[in-house]
Amino acid sequence: MALARTLVIRPKLVLLDEPLGALDANLRLRMRAELRRIREQLGIPFLHVTGSETEALAMGDRLIVLDQGRIGQFGTPAEVYDRPASANVARFLNRYNVFEGALEGEAFASRYGLFPYGVRMAGQKPAYAVRYDRVVVKETGAAARGPALRANYVASEYLGAAIMNFFETDDGKVVEVEHHLSNGPPTIFAPGQAYDLTWKPDDGIVFG
Repeated sequence: MALARTLVIRPKLVLLDEPLGALDANLRLRMRAELRRIREQLGIPFLHVTGSETEALAMGDRLIVLDQGRIGQFGTPAEVYDRPASANVARFLNRYNVFEGALEGEAFASRYGLFPYGVRMAGQKPAYAVRYDRVVVKETGAAARGPALRANYVASEYLGAAIMNFFETDDGKVVEVEHHLSNGPPTIFAPGQAYDLTWKPDDGIVFG
């Protein structure tokens, strides 16, 4: 009702502050589509505030990611998702493994070795990021063409269209690997066993 009363006066801008936060998952999905339809039909811009990266990517034509009260990135959903402007933006998206370290020549030096990268973004604090669904799991000792990180398998989480696999390095860092079921059945990993996690160098993003 509050939205209807607002739209009747044909405002130049509608501010929505966490409008879907109290809804269950099914209704939230339906309302996301409905709000987009209303906005497009009326031609009134919506400024939609949300802490959900999924909601922001699904609903926004342009995204503003706030980082400690400042604009961390402004762009289309695809631009923000594929090329986060900083390590903090990558963390907000909840789709990237982020590693600390320093630039060293044409690679990124982490405590897990040298990682080659394909994209370099400006930033103050050096970091390295690779998306969950870009990481491939191999048996230890198998040939890897890109970076390789050894970690122990911990657990998996079923997400419907995908499986999220969790690995842990010897120093306790959790690394996430997403497998889309459209690419084939999931691999069964042995709890506590070590595997090599690898990815294409071009999928690595360096900040700094």
